[in-house]
Amino acid sequence: MKSRRGHIDTTLAFLIALLLVGGCMIFASAAFGLLARGAAGITSAVFSHLVLGVGAGVVALIITTTVDYRVWQRYAPYIFGVALLLTACVFIPHLGATFGGGRRWIVFAHVSFQPSEALKIGTIIMAAAYFAAMKNKITTIKFGLGGLCAILALPALILVAQPDIGTLGVVCSSALAVFWAAGARWWHILLLIAAGVAAIGLLSFVQPYIRARVETFLDPSQGQQSSGYQIKQSLIAIGSGEIIGRGFGQGIQKFTYLPEPMGDSIFAVAGEELGFIGTAFIVLLFLAFVLRSYTIATTAPDLFASLLSVGIGTYLVSEAFINIAAMLGVAPLTGIPLTFISQGGSAMLVSLASAGILLNISRHRIVKHTSV
Repeated sequence: MKSRRGHIDTTLAFLIALLLVGGCMIFASAAFGLLARGAAGITSAVFSHLVLGVGAGVVALIITTTVDYRVWQRYAPYIFGVALLLTACVFIPHLGATFGGGRRWIVFAHVSFQPSEALKIGTIIMAAAYFAAMKNKITTIKFGLGGLCAILALPALILVAQPDIGTLGVVCSSALAVFWAAGARWWHILLLIAAGVAAIGLLSFVQPYIRARVETFLDPSQGQQSSGYQIKQSLIAIGSGEIIGRGFGQGIQKFTYLPEPMGDSIFAVAGEELGFIGTAFIVLLFLAFVLRSYTIATTAPDLFASLLSVGIGTYLVSEAFINIAAMLGVAPLTGIPLTFISQGGSAMLVSLASAGILLNISRHRIVKHTSV
């Protein structure tokens, strides 16, 4: 048994390339729909996605693929601290910006950035580094369960204040996956899940924004011209695609009533044009991605690399499945993007950089040789 270095996992690289290229094609089709509507700001949105998101993201992926993953372990507390500070900067007057009811963006030199995207990977790196260091104390309440709660405390406070419950869900699920992979007790995990459900229930009573999302999810027939409008139009678009879809670029809803066809609702655009077969293929690609990430975790050379692989795989795919579930009406709308596909420069940049870290870990994987 030895560690093999120098070659990235070609299967994972192929899956990333397929999702990215296919995502750009779906994005282009959705953008054409908004262009035909005469939507304002379409040019800057496309520029932000393709240049600042995909272009800069590919550069970031290449860089993180070449940077030894152990660097992230060494600087984990600093990365986490900077990500927390950046995310908290949205509350600074004249720097933070509010869109769609949430204060989640920093605007500098006419360029907007969502710092909570960096907080996702920052929290995962911190959790992986912490539990790798505390590997013999994971099952204790103080260092296991207590350690995870300490890591999640500040991200939770900042994200609830924005509010950005969707991002908080991704952060918590990814950190929980790292905790589980580190060897946590099952009753600790179940306790955290129960506490999370109770917290969402409490927030739905005190936060009108969250309560409206939950009520729309439970009864989408109410407010079909307001809070339930997006899910109604999304289901119409997906249903119109039937089995094989209308054909690439031939969707109708993106030209008319579908809100955010380049963003939250891009899966609905894919559903109408590619049908059940096409969207099922997208889901299978994400399943293959997360399974490959977990496979890399099992062959990683050390515990930190293994936990980081689990966290990144869970983060990127949980985002996708939360978005898909919302568009199908089986989860509340959260504003979470469809990984590698939806509009979003900062989301695309951080997602590709995170995928590059995963590829770097695959370079150091351990291979077993069977003697004859």
